[in-house]
Amino acid sequence: MLTVPVATLASNGRTIPLVGFGTAEFPFNTTESVEKYFLHAIQLGYRHFDAAALYGTEQSLGEAIAEALHLGLITSRDELFITSKLWCDDAHRDLVLPAIKKTLKNLGLEYLDLYLIHFPGSLKRGTGSSFTTEDIVAMDIESVWEAMEECQKLGLTKSIGVSNFSCKKLEKLLASAKIPPAVNQVEMNPVWQQKKLREFCEEKGIHITAYSPLGAKGVVWGTNRVMDSQVLKEIAIAKGKTVAQVSLRWVYEQGVSLVVKSFDRERMKENLEIFDWQLSAEELQKIEQIPQMRGNIVQQFVSEKGPYKSIEEIWDGEI
Repeated sequence: MLTVPVATLASNGRTIPLVGFGTAEFPFNTTESVEKYFLHAIQLGYRHFDAAALYGTEQSLGEAIAEALHLGLITSRDELFITSKLWCDDAHRDLVLPAIKKTLKNLGLEYLDLYLIHFPGSLKRGTGSSFTTEDIVAMDIESVWEAMEECQKLGLTKSIGVSNFSCKKLEKLLASAKIPPAVNQVEMNPVWQQKKLREFCEEKGIHITAYSPLGAKGVVWGTNRVMDSQVLKEIAIAKGKTVAQVSLRWVYEQGVSLVVKSFDRERMKENLEIFDWQLSAEELQKIEQIPQMRGNIVQQFVSEKGPYKSIEEIWDGEI
């Protein structure tokens, strides 16, 4: 079993494993008995599991955690770092507390380690994962964040944070926050390196977790540009590693944590084998020169009548 290094969150001194296991699959809920993969991930050494109300895998993850405790793979729930996320139709002040309580019930846990606002936008109440542009409404970030702070104060989560927030949106949040976000989980990989956002978050003491570190190839909005990168392929051959390992190692060397998802047992193992080697200065320079393009643009939140009338407005030009 591999031991995954941890980082300390500047906002509260708690630690987060630097490699986590993603629980989302697309389309959602298409794999049967996913708890066996979560259990195998625990056996391999994964300790951070990234869930969300949207993914529909919270209950399966909870069952895997209970089984891991029963089998003695872990001696305490405290050995795990569990993240989940508030979906947009619950991103209203009075719905945040019920939403986290439902998540905890699904997981069979008393607390989360990290609770994130999934996206800087709200949907009409009860919309769920399938929505039209008519369902999109502006998020009252100040009141939603107050409710997130309440979740932490009540001990329902150890830390709170956000996902998919630009520098501008983080600045707006920080202007009123009493508890600053501990984490901003965003798309990040060699073809979308997020330099501006990383610098901003480092300055503000916000830890970044990278999702889609391999580009989410095969997902509706995913890109093949990471796995098909000639630069990464050449480095992988030279080092005797896979393209995926080179990409994950690059992300890891940027001082952020990452979440990677595979239900292939060999790849699950390979994705953890990135700690006992490093990229050279020359290799890092080559990766830095890869042309940049965001993969997940979240086009479905663009609406002439909604708060975001263009992709540029969602990401505040960070595209």
